[in-house]
Amino acid sequence: MTVGAVVGVVEWTRGEVDRFVWRDGEVVPLRREARPAPVNYGCLPGTLNPADGAEVDAVWLGGARPVGERVTATPSGLLWLADGDHKVVFGKLEEGAALLAWFPPERGAHLLGPQDAAAWLASLPSQVLA
Repeated sequence: MTVGAVVGVVEWTRGEVDRFVWRDGEVVPLRREARPAPVNYGCLPGTLNPADGAEVDAVWLGGARPVGERVTATPSGLLWLADGDHKVVFGKLEEGAALLAWFPPERGAHLLGPQDAAAWLASLPSQVLA
């Protein structure tokens, strides 16, 4: 199974402590974190993760992306977590060490490939495809 490009929005820039959140169609300030984000973090608007009742979380590996940037890309993988709050990953999975280190061992974080991302996205109640 494969999935085409999906649209995501950056809520937290790699290397920054100021975190934002997607609400009602815009990115708004959320809080200041104690540690900077090791990756670009955001969401896929229009999706729903049953594990937390919010939009599916997205991670962009690589260089910093500005908060509010809309990114259309094909998922390269899935960050699987034991609690079901999986994250869709974009970019080179071999750059995922900082992402994996971000989660405590009890969350069971590991990276799966693009087919796993596609299958998980297809199982969700709704999704936004570009």
